[in-house]
Amino acid sequence: MSSARVQVLLWGAQRISAMVLALCVVVHLLTMIVAVRSGLSAAEILGRTQGSTAWLLFYAVFVLAVAVHAPIGLRGIVAEISHWRGRSLDVCTGLAGVALAVWGLRAVLAVFSGGGA
Repeated sequence: MSSARVQVLLWGAQRISAMVLALCVVVHLLTMIVAVRSGLSAAEILGRTQGSTAWLLFYAVFVLAVAVHAPIGLRGIVAEISHWRGRSLDVCTGLAGVALAVWGLRAVLAVFSGGGA
C-alpha cells in the first residue's frame, strides 16, 4: 500500500475515532454528572453498571475509539518532534494502540463482571 494511501486512511481513522470519542465523552460526563447530583456513590454507580450489556458495549466502543485515535496522534507527534519515521515508529505506536485496547477492555470487563478480568 502506498504511503499516501496509508496517510489518507490514518487521517480518516483519526477523524472518525474523534467523532466517536466526542460522543462518548459527552455521554460519559453527562451520566457521571447526573449520577453524582442524584446522590449516587461510586459503589452504587458500579452496582448499576455491572451486568449491563448496554454499558459494556458503550465503554468497549469508547476504549476502541481511544485505541485507534491515540496511537495515530502519538505517531504524528513523535515523528514531528524527533524525526523518527518508518516501520519501527509504526510498529511502536501500533503496539501502544494494542496495549490501550487490551488494558481498556480488561477494565471494562472487570466493571461488567464485578471482578478482575
